[in-house]
Amino acid sequence: MKGRVEAVVGAQWGDEGKGRVVDALGGKVDVFARYQGGANAGHTVIVDGQKYVFHLLPSGMLYPCKTCIIGNGVVIDPDQLLDELKELQEQGKDRARLVISGAAHVVMPYHKKIDKAQESLRGKGRKIGTTGRGIGPAYVDKFSRCGIRVEDLLDGEALREKLEYNLDEKNTYLTKIFGEEPLPFSEVYEAAVKWGKALAPYVEDASRVIDEAIREGKGVLFEGAQGTLLDIDHGTYPFVTSSSPVAAGGCVGLGTGPGVVDRVIGVVKAYCTRVGEGPFPTEDTGEAGVALREKGGEYGATTGRPRRCGWLDLVALRYAVRVNGLSSIALTKLDVLTGMGSIPVCTGYEIDGRHEEHFPSGAYRQGRAKPVYERLEAWSEDISSCREFEQLPLQARKYVEYIEEASGIQVNLIGVGPGRDQTILRNF
Repeated sequence: MKGRVEAVVGAQWGDEGKGRVVDALGGKVDVFARYQGGANAGHTVIVDGQKYVFHLLPSGMLYPCKTCIIGNGVVIDPDQLLDELKELQEQGKDRARLVISGAAHVVMPYHKKIDKAQESLRGKGRKIGTTGRGIGPAYVDKFSRCGIRVEDLLDGEALREKLEYNLDEKNTYLTKIFGEEPLPFSEVYEAAVKWGKALAPYVEDASRVIDEAIREGKGVLFEGAQGTLLDIDHGTYPFVTSSSPVAAGGCVGLGTGPGVVDRVIGVVKAYCTRVGEGPFPTEDTGEAGVALREKGGEYGATTGRPRRCGWLDLVALRYAVRVNGLSSIALTKLDVLTGMGSIPVCTGYEIDGRHEEHFPSGAYRQGRAKPVYERLEAWSEDISSCREFEQLPLQARKYVEYIEEASGIQVNLIGVGPGRDQTILRNF
């Protein structure tokens, strides 16, 4: 018997509420599998009024008797991961089985130093808006074939050999290019050995664990971080992350074939936000944008940075539908639009005097895109207690239906508040 496999991906610039959606679906899922990114991601989940923020752990860690996987496509900051595990253990919430792929790469101390030094060296207009957590440099080493993987932390000799080579190179880079102090080998090596001992109980072949779960008829959920428009290939390059948040990245980052995925769920915020630099055609820098930020609590779960806020971009959404092969939409934070009067929705762009209905390639053209808006009537009624689609005010239902018509995809989940129970499921 083949189990059902679903992928949850961000359809915008990240921060769409993927963790909240994964948590809402968790009761029917046996295996939660995170497939890319690192501690630059932040998933916020609220259960029984308690707020949990995960940077590396899959959102399913709050469910007992589940299996949670960190796949080979993730770059792991061991200190961050161990801190998250310790916090759950202290709260008595570590009741899930955690599996870490031995093939996942490790964010080393030199990655963080290089990340911060590179960003500070970039001139005005060239800053990426990195979190400084070493994610990009860790992926650089992965593809340069000199990265240190989790499995290397368990083998002292292999670790020593790789680390000696890497530190020779990285220290030269840090001292000669950036004027930074070199990192001592003994300090980094000893820390890495301790990480290996702490992580060893969780290290397994994640691909095999997922394959066995599927063959046993279990439900598996692929959990992405960041969003489509931050994808290294398909996002607003170079203002992107260093991995592939799109649905296809789930197969690569977990060691499965694309044929196993039954449904791809795109998480879409009822408006848009972005953290960091880069083009954002529907950004609202006025009072309405500030109102969205404050009402929606739009501050980064990882850095605390205020998010740039704006309106729903249907051009970008149609693009996300295409590159992910979306089969379903989970619409989050619909409640934030309550009382907004009229709601602008971007239906197209004006670029250099020409009308465009397709998402342009390249950040320079994207940066020149001016949104063409259609305004929809908002609603004033509190929708946070609605649990059926028909309970929503007429204008809220029309807003959802407008998105469905424009995207060609049905909205099967609607978030009307931050809590696990504040969810409307339609034909799910």
